[in-house]
Amino acid sequence: MKEKQAWHVNGFLALLIALASIAGGIALIVAGSTSTETNAVFIVLGIVLGAVFVVAVSSLTIVQPNDSKVITFFGSYVGTVSRSGMWMVLPFTNKSTVSLKVRNFNSQTLKVNDAEGNPIEIGAVVVFKVTDSAKASFDVDNYEKFVAIQSETAVRHTAAQYAYDTFENEDALSLRGNADEVANELMKELQTRLSVAGVKVIETRLTHLAYAPEIASAMLQRQQAIAIVSARQKIVEGAVGMVDSALKQLIENGIELDAERRAAMVNNLMVAIVSDRAATPVINTGSLYT
Repeated sequence: MKEKQAWHVNGFLALLIALASIAGGIALIVAGSTSTETNAVFIVLGIVLGAVFVVAVSSLTIVQPNDSKVITFFGSYVGTVSRSGMWMVLPFTNKSTVSLKVRNFNSQTLKVNDAEGNPIEIGAVVVFKVTDSAKASFDVDNYEKFVAIQSETAVRHTAAQYAYDTFENEDALSLRGNADEVANELMKELQTRLSVAGVKVIETRLTHLAYAPEIASAMLQRQQAIAIVSARQKIVEGAVGMVDSALKQLIENGIELDAERRAAMVNNLMVAIVSDRAATPVINTGSLYT
């Protein structure tokens, strides 16, 4: 069902009609009853004006800012009034309020398996608002519960598409390293799920992300080991470049080294650069070959 605007006019007109009707009806009934001979015409007119008062009052509705009124007449959807103020609509209709304010849904911390099968804990916040009050009222039973259930379902599904972290393939997306991309993917999936309820997703963000307690310690050790290996690799690459540069400079300065002296120099430089402790120099006063 698609939202449409209901017929409505200024409510103060209906209020004026209601006040004039009740005042005129009371006056006519009193005048007809207190006359020497009961005047049935005045009494009937007073009752008619009383009925006009009831009709006018039943047509009044007040719409608060950032709210809308969904109007139904004996089970039929008449339309929606979304402009704030006091309005006169069709009489004897049911007027239900739907909030159009921006709201947050903060999901619980969910335990799911990532793309590699590792149990993780994840939570997200969803910022949304109702844009179609008819869909929110009639196409789903309770749009707030619908948003909550679909949000948690989308979080679970999105988390299962990515690994918590990428150790071997640095180009692959991960939950930890690509939070913005994951949040955008979650927002697209949520918008698809919530469009049936007339809800617009404004923003989604991950609020909690961690390994499950049973593997947190082991995964921390793995991360530390990978970080150490990566750091060592960078150190070795840098050391090789420094040694190569040193040998080239010696050759450019006219210092020629034979193969054995070159190997000894490379060994000493590599040990001094790669070692995680300060090198202790040893001065060789003898010959390299003795």
